[in-house]
Amino acid sequence: MNKVFSDMFMWMFAGLMLTFGVAFAVSNNEVMFFNIFSGGKYMIIWIAELVLVILLATRIRKMEFMTSVILFLLYSGLTGLTFSSIFLVYELGSIAYVFLITSIIFLVFAIIGKTTNIDLTKISTFLFMGLLAILLVSIINLFIGSEALDLGLTILSIIIFMGYIAFDIQSVKRNLYGIDDEKKLAIYGAFQLYLDFINIFLDLIKLFGNSRD
Repeated sequence: MNKVFSDMFMWMFAGLMLTFGVAFAVSNNEVMFFNIFSGGKYMIIWIAELVLVILLATRIRKMEFMTSVILFLLYSGLTGLTFSSIFLVYELGSIAYVFLITSIIFLVFAIIGKTTNIDLTKISTFLFMGLLAILLVSIINLFIGSEALDLGLTILSIIIFMGYIAFDIQSVKRNLYGIDDEKKLAIYGAFQLYLDFINIFLDLIKLFGNSRD
């Protein structure tokens, strides 16, 4: 099991570094950035991300290990393309600060998930319902435009993904994903934790990021 966790964190780290590396590179290349965010290219990238995340979440148990690795890294790279706007909106020091805070939060809840004897599967339904509620209310808020409601949703999202970090770590520990192949379990766990990290980072940058304006 220790080998699974070491591989899982290695793949998660690789995905995060690829995402932020691509984002930084694109943000410093005006031609590339303009090409991505002009016309319908951004929408195509966003749709590709959505297709990949659904594919990885639902089909990874039946994929070959290398196929899952390639798709995970491809998804991380595509996310980096859309993340490039963050490096133009927020100061680099602010991004680094929020990344550090996110890492600390991740570490704390990963330890909780690894060490707790409480069965966190009991809260998984509430976490999922919370995500659905955030999605629905966010859509409604597009028409309302309430800053207070947006703030509340952001804080709730952070809390939910904190819970998901602990839940996902414990699920790997107990092999609750039903994956017998340890290499597949590691890459699937890395994918889940990558999503947890990215979502918390996005929420925190909204709250504490210093814009370049």
